[in-house]
Amino acid sequence: MILFRPGSHLDFLVTLLSIVGEYPVQSVSLLGNERVMKALIHDLALPQSFHNSITGEKFSGRIISISGKSPNKTIRLCKSALPLLAWAGTGRYYLSAWGRQVFSGNRAHVERNHRVAETVAMFLRAGIECRPWRLPSLQLRQREAIIREPNVYLSKDLKQIEEGELNKTRYTRLTGALFSLGSCLAIYNTRNAVMRWVGDGEFKTRHDLIRIGRLNAEVNDVDSAVLFGRSYELALKTIEVSVPKGKPENRFDGVYRHIYFLPLNEFGIRQTALLTLPDRKEQILDLLFEPETRSYGNGSFEYDAYIDRTHVFSFLDSDIARLIRFAAAAEDRRRRFEVVCFPEQLDFLRSCLPDQIHYKTIELSALEDALGVKARCLLDR
Repeated sequence: MILFRPGSHLDFLVTLLSIVGEYPVQSVSLLGNERVMKALIHDLALPQSFHNSITGEKFSGRIISISGKSPNKTIRLCKSALPLLAWAGTGRYYLSAWGRQVFSGNRAHVERNHRVAETVAMFLRAGIECRPWRLPSLQLRQREAIIREPNVYLSKDLKQIEEGELNKTRYTRLTGALFSLGSCLAIYNTRNAVMRWVGDGEFKTRHDLIRIGRLNAEVNDVDSAVLFGRSYELALKTIEVSVPKGKPENRFDGVYRHIYFLPLNEFGIRQTALLTLPDRKEQILDLLFEPETRSYGNGSFEYDAYIDRTHVFSFLDSDIARLIRFAAAAEDRRRRFEVVCFPEQLDFLRSCLPDQIHYKTIELSALEDALGVKARCLLDR
């Protein structure tokens, strides 16, 4: 018999599948302790008896199905899981979002669902609200500060704000958007391949997000995006090859001037939690440098401070678009350059920046302590 209790691994998995419909087997490591989650998934694919530790209710059945072939092997809920969804408080949303849908085995459809699913897993684990039934309802009628705390809206829910108003977003690679008061970050997930970029569609999507943000969260502009993926190298290549013919302004880092790459792993989950900080970059730079050394964006190229005749650049916010601009300036051997980064970023930076650059590393735990922010799964609260 499997015991159900709020905040358990079972509760987390049921909540996740209620939101996304299906989840990739190859990404189970994002869900917490990989060994524990794999064992739970194996058990749930077989008939089991369940006991609710709060209400005392019991039922038996098979909860999940696993179908497809690697790398698109996918986990979905069975109809017999409905009592468990009721215990988790997700049944109504699941039935409205997925109850009438027949999941397609088409590779492109599964891939799309998996990109969204990994995005949700990252935000759930980081402690950022992304459960649709707990989010304020967005509108396109008037300016009203509906959103104040960080909230993630999935792309499929953004398209449903008003029928026909935002249908252009169905042609984009967007997986969602992170809104907070005065801020919006577009969310993408390249997974383990270079992402196909549709410049015109993403440019229109950015303007849709600006409109939504102005009317619901006092957002003035949307110039930043989060890009999830398996490696920094794939993220860099995704940006470099995203040049539409004849429209260089529609390149990924032309549509979004700041692109924060976060890897699909535990390190990336901890970085994702930092996205909740208002003026995150400024808070980090204030910790690193004395005011009199700061550049405050006034230099002729990208750097953050000038110390002992050295131009210092911080990569602690993982802004890979800004890194590309810095890399071009760092080719100048007449100047001295230094990069501040996490140890996990060091190998990548050495592979893409000139040899003469010096590095200083800071542990993420030190930054978490200084900023007072740590990843904590929503269901653990």
